[in-house]
This record gives sequence, structure tokens and C-alpha cells, in this order.
Amino acid sequence: MNLSQIELLQVLQETELNLSKAADKMHVVQSAVSRQLQLFEAELGSPLFERRGKKLVDLTPLGRQVMDEVAAISQAKQNIKTIAADFLDSNQGTIHIATTHTQAKYFLPLPIQRFREKYPGVRIYMLQASPEQLIDQLHNHKADVAICTEKVSEDAGLVTKHCYEWHHAAVMPHNHPLATGEITRERLATFPILTYSFGYTGRSMIEKAFKDRGLELDIILAAADTDVIKTYVRLGLGVGLIAGMAYDTFADKDLVVRDLSHLIPRSVTRIAYLKQNYLPLYSQHFIEELLLAGSSIAS
Repeated sequence: MNLSQIELLQVLQETELNLSKAADKMHVVQSAVSRQLQLFEAELGSPLFERRGKKLVDLTPLGRQVMDEVAAISQAKQNIKTIAADFLDSNQGTIHIATTHTQAKYFLPLPIQRFREKYPGVRIYMLQASPEQLIDQLHNHKADVAICTEKVSEDAGLVTKHCYEWHHAAVMPHNHPLATGEITRERLATFPILTYSFGYTGRSMIEKAFKDRGLELDIILAAADTDVIKTYVRLGLGVGLIAGMAYDTFADKDLVVRDLSHLIPRSVTRIAYLKQNYLPLYSQHFIEELLLAGSSIAS
């Protein structure tokens, strides 16, 4: 058994057990990949993969256990590289942030600006995706830190930190009936609704708030992007349910905003990263900036 064979197993997992793609990624011929795999299985005394002809189709029970250990070895190798780089220069590096549109536009600008003033040598790459994809980005080592509201607290492999709480708001044109008077769940449910797609920006909290009262919203448009929702509100399609922080008092002055914190439970935005992942000093300081910015919102 050697590190090249361990690396081969990792690459096979990344390429969905495709021998040809694995060979290309390792810059060797496919026969060499097959040979190394055969030697490894012979040493273990049992196959790691189920086969259909020469094609790998699935992991055996032994293969699944071995892959868990391979993931741990790969993580250790990555941590060693990061620790060494951090030791040589803790002011240089790269942070890959996985987040949603709402967080990227309405929460992250201030903490990123403050962080850049302290760490001008650190590059920042932002990956915008759905909450499920953000978690995958962490597990696939394409992101170092994720910031979002949905899903991250459900993953046992992540460290999560409470960043800040926020509430939803309704937006509508000035001449809309809901622009004045008391807003109740029952009254709101009588109008067409535009809000976030499933899994985004507290959509689950919106659903729960109305279902608990036996009400069903008439959601005629759902989007991941708050600005898209506001665009169609301006066209008169219905009432927009958005994150309260996404209402801009200057850019959105043509819309009326109504607080919904008394109707929809507050949502929590969390910071997440892999438990086994070594975070360099600058990444730890970036998380501190996020928590500081979050505490200012809470206050």
C-alpha cells in the first residue's frame, strides 16, 4: 500500500468511479490505473468495487469503509499544507466563501471591507449557490467557509456558529391595499405572493408560519435573488416576502416595506466550516469579523 494508491481511490471517488477520467486526472494511462487498483485489492484480499465487465459501478461494503479512511488521509494532507503555509506567512493566502445572493449583497460587504483593511494580502473568492450546494462546496474542499440561513445546522460534519438573526418583510407598491392597515397572516394570504425558492433565505420559516395557522400562501413566483423578487413586485404581480435587510431605503423608496417579525419567526444566519479542516489564522480572523458584524445587527 502506498500514497499513490490512496490518491487513486480519492480521484476515483471524485470522478464517480470513471477509470478513464481518473487516469486523465492523474496523467497516466488507464491500464496503469487498473493495475494499481488490482494490486491494492490483492493486498487487502477483497475487492473494493463492484464491477460490470471492466467498468466500476459501485463500492463494496469494504470499499465504503476504506473510502472513509481515504477522506481522513486526504484531509490530513490538506491540513499539513495549510499549516505549513500559515507558519511561513499568516498574512498571505486565499479564502473561498460559499454563500447566497442575499448574504453576498446585503451582509458581507462591511465585514469583507474591514477584513481587507487588515489582510490586504489575502485574496477572496465568492461562490454563490443554493444552501445544499454550499454544503457540498465545503465537503469537496472548494470552499473554506459558508454563510447562509438554511441547511448548514443539519450537517454533523460541520462546525456552525450563530452569526445573526433577521426577520422577513413584505414589500409592495405604494398604492397596494397592504400598504396601510394591520397586516395579519389571514390578510396577507389573500394576495398573490412572490418570495424565495425552496431552501433559500428562510423560505422554510415562511411556510411554517402560515401552515401553523392552517393557511396556504398563493406563491406565484419564487426566486433565489431578492432583486428579482422586487423587480416583479414593481410590475404589480403581487406582494414580495423578502429578508428585511434586503430593503434599501434609497433604491427601494418606490416600494412600501412592512415588518413581518410578528408573523414569521426570526431566521438565523450561520457560519459553517468543516470540523476536520485546519483554518489558517487569517480565516479565523475573517470569521471574527463576520461575528462582529453579526452582533451589530443583533444590537
